[in-house]
Amino acid sequence: MANSQGWQSQILTTSSFQLQSFGPKNSKPSKRLTIYIEGDGLAWLNRRKISSDPTPVDPLVLKLAVQDKQAVYLARPCQYVKSDRCDKKLWTSARFSTEVVESMNQAVTELKNQFQASSLRLIGYSGGGAIATLLAAERNDVDQLVTVTGNLDTTAWTEMQHISALTDSLNPADAWQKLTDVPQIHFVGSEDKIMPEAVARSYQQHFPDAQQPEVRVITGMTHHCCWAEHWPELLMEINTFK
Repeated sequence: MANSQGWQSQILTTSSFQLQSFGPKNSKPSKRLTIYIEGDGLAWLNRRKISSDPTPVDPLVLKLAVQDKQAVYLARPCQYVKSDRCDKKLWTSARFSTEVVESMNQAVTELKNQFQASSLRLIGYSGGGAIATLLAAERNDVDQLVTVTGNLDTTAWTEMQHISALTDSLNPADAWQKLTDVPQIHFVGSEDKIMPEAVARSYQQHFPDAQQPEVRVITGMTHHCCWAEHWPELLMEINTFK
């Protein structure tokens, strides 16, 4: 898919993991770089069995990224690239751990330097939305944060879904004070049962009334369908959002 769009593969080496990235073959310097961050991928085979490989079966985020100009795609630890450090905790309880966030942060810095960018737009899908939010809270160069069905409040999410708490992970909602000045738009699907609107609303309500980030409910969308098909029109909205 990347090759068909004139994109190429790149492995980024960080202090903890090697991370898969895809981007334009002949990248040009960019004032602002957009980085699409992958979701949790195939973390679970079913409600009781953890996957041995979290690489996404359907590369939805790559489908979004290749429709964008001057953008790159960044996978999560142990997706596409396996290593001895790939413990199953990294795509379950520790999927948003300090170690994971730091590794992603190093990769984002490397991509920014490659493109000679001065600012970043981070777009994260599902669990990638949590990562994007945590990164935005730690950096001072993110001028737009966008999530698509993002896991923005992990405590609220695990309680709503009656699943085990992400005990080894950071919760994006806890970082809200560092995000009050970051322009944000969070897309949720009206028919999403995996990451319902209430998760985004829980995150939103951490902020003072005058500083609450925008949550946009897209009618008819589920967790997976049909973001790629409607991405061009949503991207137009993102590009005009301030």
